[in-house]
Amino acid sequence: MDIKSMYIEELNEWMKQKGQPSFRAKQIFEWMHKKYVPDVENMTNIPKELRTFIADDDFVCIKEQMRQTSKTDGTIKFLYRLHDDQMIETVFMRHEYGNSICISSQAGCRMGCKFCASTIGGLIRNLTASEMLEQVYASMRATGERISNIVVMGTGEPLDNYENLVRFIRLISDENGYNISQRNITVSSCGIAPMIKKLADEEFTITFALSLHAPTDEERKKLMPIAAKYNLDEVMDACRYYFDKTGRRLTFEYSLVKGQNDSVVQAEMLAKLLKGINCHVNLIPVNPISERNYCKSDKNSVEKFKLALEKKSINVTIRRSVGSNIDAACGQLRRQYIKNNQEEADEIMRKN
Repeated sequence: MDIKSMYIEELNEWMKQKGQPSFRAKQIFEWMHKKYVPDVENMTNIPKELRTFIADDDFVCIKEQMRQTSKTDGTIKFLYRLHDDQMIETVFMRHEYGNSICISSQAGCRMGCKFCASTIGGLIRNLTASEMLEQVYASMRATGERISNIVVMGTGEPLDNYENLVRFIRLISDENGYNISQRNITVSSCGIAPMIKKLADEEFTITFALSLHAPTDEERKKLMPIAAKYNLDEVMDACRYYFDKTGRRLTFEYSLVKGQNDSVVQAEMLAKLLKGINCHVNLIPVNPISERNYCKSDKNSVEKFKLALEKKSINVTIRRSVGSNIDAACGQLRRQYIKNNQEEADEIMRKN
């Protein structure tokens, strides 16, 4: 395991094994997670010999490959290169209440959601906890601005990379490091029911968001292959378990696809499905991608859908569109880079 993925207790034991005094563990932990330095040479109170040793022991950092900045709202989409030349996306967003970041949990994705660019090409590999952390740290190094909210909703299915996700949450919220409140972290899943319950048992105070996207099993299967494995009864049961265990209000993400899931009738069915659940529905007019045939719902349909939910006393908002003039759809920038650099992408696949 690389040292940036270690808990402070593990780093302390690692230091002992290397014949180093235990206080070095806290010093190094703070350099990595409180000051988020880009390399060990910035650790000025660490002896040069130890810095050299750490550098040889895989000190994880990610490199910015390219970025796109929205001229309308300042949203930045980063494309980061990992140590094995895989590419991942991270989106940095500015809001009145502070800066938020949407990070990836995997390189690629195997969930196969029909309207998502992230899943085209399948799953390459899981990200380590350090690679998830580095998306936060690298983005702050690039912008010079602190991040107050983290959303694990980029490329990949977080619950398909469970152990690294949990490690990431514990590390980013550690009081000795970045110390972000877990209440400011949201984890989104397409609906792996057993893992939702497992996450609930961690008793974090994070927000859980379910990518729902349809009110019935039949309609959901058309958009999300995972629905063939876990039906809505199982998934909703897991969501109720999450609320009972944590007391945290649930979020349901609903991407509106024109002519597929955006009718008033479907809104009423959704309201029936969610009746009695302490929740919030986030409506997302889907970002169209060139490889898919799906179109964004028009403004009138979105408003009618929202009104139908409100009439049934469902708390609902329409997600504000950010980065509308950049490749803002999840996986889109990565996919475009691969297309434009196919020879390099083929070589990366051969190596992995």
